[in-house]
Amino acid sequence: MVRHFLGTDEWSDREILALLEKAHALKAGKARGDLQGKILGMVFFNPSLRTRTSFEAAMLRSGGDAIYLEPGKGVWAFETRPGIVMDGKAAEHLVEAARVLGRYVDALGVRAFPAGEDLEEAFRDRVVRGFAENAGVPVINFESARRHPCQGLADAMTLQEKLGRDLKGKKFTLTWTWHPNPLPTAVPVSALINAARLGMDLTLACPPGYDLYPEDMKAVEAVAARNGASLRITRDMDEGLGGAHAVYAKSWGSLEDFGNPEEERKRRASYRSWIVDERRMALTGEGKGIFMHCLPVRRGVVVTEGVLEGPWSVVVDQAENRMHAQRALLLELMQ
Repeated sequence: MVRHFLGTDEWSDREILALLEKAHALKAGKARGDLQGKILGMVFFNPSLRTRTSFEAAMLRSGGDAIYLEPGKGVWAFETRPGIVMDGKAAEHLVEAARVLGRYVDALGVRAFPAGEDLEEAFRDRVVRGFAENAGVPVINFESARRHPCQGLADAMTLQEKLGRDLKGKKFTLTWTWHPNPLPTAVPVSALINAARLGMDLTLACPPGYDLYPEDMKAVEAVAARNGASLRITRDMDEGLGGAHAVYAKSWGSLEDFGNPEEERKRRASYRSWIVDERRMALTGEGKGIFMHCLPVRRGVVVTEGVLEGPWSVVVDQAENRMHAQRALLLELMQ
């Protein structure tokens, strides 16, 4: 049976924790893996720096190779909707593309951000799941509307690396921050899921109107319940950061205004003060909480330069850990 990696919550706690141990061992040079002759296909409907480069590096470091594809640029534009009459711009349907690519490569990674004006339709993740249904090889979610599981793996690895293996009772705060554009919710959901898996006490700090998708919060709660983690929500950023051992800053758009960016910008206009600065990091546990972000990050908007360049920031280590965690994943799926 083909195994996909579409969300870490679709794998067991034991499996994810084993992947993390493998990632730590690979980073320390205490484990090796051979993907000689293996090929990873990578389909990007949206831009990437870390995801593309870290996966290519992970394949090369294990003796394999990767092929980069960008639909509509160098390859045919894909039609992704089911049951459609293809009399528009797209020349190729996702179904045929997935089936053909599955004959060429040993695994496929797909990035497809939410699109359109219908929230429920966008959150079905039809593109990534369509590839999984048709490719016949393992499909890895490179970020979709609802999950960024590879970032989540790296986040969990970084938490263990910086705060220790036993994280039960330590406070993890995910805070919304202002941004000029409405961004997807995949990263914050995945960050919460993986901190919950480590047994941390979770705090979600966000303004009214910026709650995460209810079904995704249920997934967070389920992982938290079986790992002894707690979850609370606050509308006060300072309160949220108080005593935190880890602060994860991330922007996302209001789902109440999904598909209506002008209304969303009006909503967020009054929350520009939601920025992680030195004063707020001083509120963390003994003023020494770590600062996390998935990158890219807008300096002076999401976080001050002083925090990014200060002793709190682990964002570069976090980005490096993408490669190690993904290498562990690739070895699990392809070896």
